[in-house]
Amino acid sequence: MRKSNLLFAVSVLFLVKTTAFAQDELKAVTDTIAIDEVVVTGTKASVNRNQVPYTLSVVKNSEIANSSESSVLPVLSQQVPGLFVTERGVSGFGVANGSAGQISIRGIGASPTTQVLVLLNGNPQYMGIMGHPLSDAYRSANIERVEVIRGPASALYGSNAMGGVVNIITKEQVKQGKSAYLQQEYGSYNTLKTASGIGFKSGGFEVFTGVSHDQTDGHREASYFNILDGYIKAGYRFNKHLKAMVDFSLAKFKGADPGYDTLDVIKHGDTLDILRGMGAVVLNNQFDKTDGSFRFFYNFGTHDITSGYFSKDYNMGIMVYQNVHLFEGNTLTAGIDIKTYGGNAENLKFHSQIIDTSINEIGTYVSIQQQVFQKLVFNGSLRLENHTVFGQEWIPSVGMTYQILENSTLKASYSKGYRSPTIRELFIKSFPPLPNDKLKPEYLNSAECGVEQYLINRRLRMEVTAFWMKSLQLIQPVINEMGAKQFQNTLGARNVGIELSLSHRIKETLYWNANYTYIDMEKAVVGTPIHKLGATIAYNPGKWNANLTFQQISDLYLNLGNRVLKESYQLLNAKIGYQFLESTNLYIKAENLLNQSYTINYGYPMPCITFMGGLSFSL
Repeated sequence: MRKSNLLFAVSVLFLVKTTAFAQDELKAVTDTIAIDEVVVTGTKASVNRNQVPYTLSVVKNSEIANSSESSVLPVLSQQVPGLFVTERGVSGFGVANGSAGQISIRGIGASPTTQVLVLLNGNPQYMGIMGHPLSDAYRSANIERVEVIRGPASALYGSNAMGGVVNIITKEQVKQGKSAYLQQEYGSYNTLKTASGIGFKSGGFEVFTGVSHDQTDGHREASYFNILDGYIKAGYRFNKHLKAMVDFSLAKFKGADPGYDTLDVIKHGDTLDILRGMGAVVLNNQFDKTDGSFRFFYNFGTHDITSGYFSKDYNMGIMVYQNVHLFEGNTLTAGIDIKTYGGNAENLKFHSQIIDTSINEIGTYVSIQQQVFQKLVFNGSLRLENHTVFGQEWIPSVGMTYQILENSTLKASYSKGYRSPTIRELFIKSFPPLPNDKLKPEYLNSAECGVEQYLINRRLRMEVTAFWMKSLQLIQPVINEMGAKQFQNTLGARNVGIELSLSHRIKETLYWNANYTYIDMEKAVVGTPIHKLGATIAYNPGKWNANLTFQQISDLYLNLGNRVLKESYQLLNAKIGYQFLESTNLYIKAENLLNQSYTINYGYPMPCITFMGGLSFSL
């Protein structure tokens, strides 16, 4: 038996053994019993997370706020098993050569991130030309929670969801009346971070808006970053059945690429000036036996880079789905996604056209969830994807959850992942790797099995998942017969591993969580560690509040090819605050307290110890 198959089999056996844990030890008071989280990303219907057959993580607003990170992606890298995000400095990820912010889930994600789909309130977020999200656009100030599917979700979301889905769900005004907050930080490398928001709700009308601004000189020469972004989300409930929502966000950021530090003489890279925006109009309906949504979304961007590259791109579409509850325990979902994306790009230095085109996709899908005898839930989905270039593709997924004991749930699923080549990979010849209009879509077959266990009167939650994935026809740069790098379909590879997640609320004022991931990759992937461990402890006694986070990264691949480079490091971050008024919190935080010298993005060393001080106010 191959090593990978043996590992997967042993992992599954271990998962089953965990269900023998005791269920009723160390009883706690009833007012702090954990309540099953309601999620929407895994099924398109609002269901308890333990009924979703796929492995799904939820990062809450409190976890994001405790980190004081202005970008949400580093928080996900710390909190979500199997997910890793590359970084290159104090703030800012950048674009083009030397950029960071690449997202990988279980070793699938690539650089740039075209194999993991990022959603904003359920709306796809990727550039029309390049096909990947802009990591700098996702600020943490106005985020309510993030739901992450750790594995293929193409059956529900189509192309780009081949490796997983990150759904960023923004704040909205829930309570009647007003709310407001203001937060400001200043610290190392002349780094200033400001965030503010205000909300209002009266009767059926609600609105929430926020503005944030970051700027830093950076820890290296020519590594400055500056971003200003705004966001508004408004809604109106016509009656108990119909509600309309409108949201719009706009981000303007500038930055510089300091260049690789691996050269004797450092050559600075390009500077960039980018505008990204997104708008959506949504109409939700909810009745006794049916509920659903109609939404129109439009993403747009302008990129101006000193290399001469200038582009305007768009990604727009209509998404409609309806859930029907035919009988008790049954949910039937049917939906259609109509998308078009593209844009135009030119080289201003040479006054030459690079690309001016668009691509259309239409996906129709049906999903059935059936509960049997209160303990067993079956879920199956089938999607027909119709692509302008590649024609039709069937994408299935099946899964089940079984409540073994009162506080133990077994999950198992099989999913097919799918990604069509981007416009960049097919047609753009202006910079390497060269395009290839003969490319075929990528595929992924994935199987996983996991156990979710609650202990100590549901104060302690444990999740263990074993996964196996086999990718096919992966698109990668390959040296062609002319000696140049060109995008080509390769044989693909196998990834197998195990993920562990623990969270424990010891008492109202003390909470900790931890996660661990091991991935055995048949072919190494840049930006993916073999071992990843993260842990957080938060303590809030009275007016004091503090948290401590630790991350251990081992065997992170930085560079492949003739020279394989790996990195291992440990990070310890701390934050302590004092609430000296009812709604005002003063805090200080330090990152990399161990003063580690380390690199996440090849050629871009990370800063040593940094300090920030901040003040937050809420109403």
